Amino acid sequence: MIKLLLILISFIFSFASEIYVAAAANTTYAMPEIIKKFNQKYPDVKVNVILASSGKLTAQIMHGAEYDVFMAANMKYPEFLYKKGIAKSKPKIYAKGAIALFSVKNIKLDNFKKALLNAKSIAIANPKTAPYGRAAVEAMKNAGIYGNVKNRLIFAETVSAVIPYTVNSADIGIVAKSSLFSPKMKKYKNFADVPKSLYKPINQGIIMLNNKKGTVKFYNFIFSDDAKEVFKKYGYIF
Repeated sequence: MIKLLLILISFIFSFASEIYVAAAANTTYAMPEIIKKFNQKYPDVKVNVILASSGKLTAQIMHGAEYDVFMAANMKYPEFLYKKGIAKSKPKIYAKGAIALFSVKNIKLDNFKKALLNAKSIAIANPKTAPYGRAAVEAMKNAGIYGNVKNRLIFAETVSAVIPYTVNSADIGIVAKSSLFSPKMKKYKNFADVPKSLYKPINQGIIMLNNKKGTVKFYNFIFSDDAKEVFKKYGYIF
């Protein structure tokens, strides 16, 4: 009985603290490895990740969602929360994201403008709430083709949701480059970078929403060499 009780106590206290990280959908593929490396250094902190569009997560935080860290897909939302006095740290860039064209069909993607003009349907993240969706629109506008293709756009709630849209229906998807490094994407070969001259770098921002020990540990880890190594592996730039 005593042995069983000791095992139960050990299980309960196996994590000294638990944190909730609200993370932009583009980090979907990198986060499991980030958390794995974090727990190798801090096994006492359990990390729960909630993935959604940055706009949606910001709205949840404004309405009292008890997250500890917010990793957004741009700087706009963290800066907004900081100005509202909700953030406990100044917004800081943790990585820069890029967008890419992706298709499961036999479509040439090496020419951004030509590829989209010839596509019957194009999946992108909702530009109203997802920074990667705004980057996609910006690229199309700067390429001078937005007016020609805007009626062919299919909007996914998040940038990670663009993948199934593209696999199942759309001719082309404008996705987070990070998604192309997912093991599940290895079977697909048809993708190309969107020229970086067509959109501003996607500066992804992070803030702490409290000063809990686990929060501070995770926040600091995101700027470590170990974390940067993972982000670079998944196509992010610094």
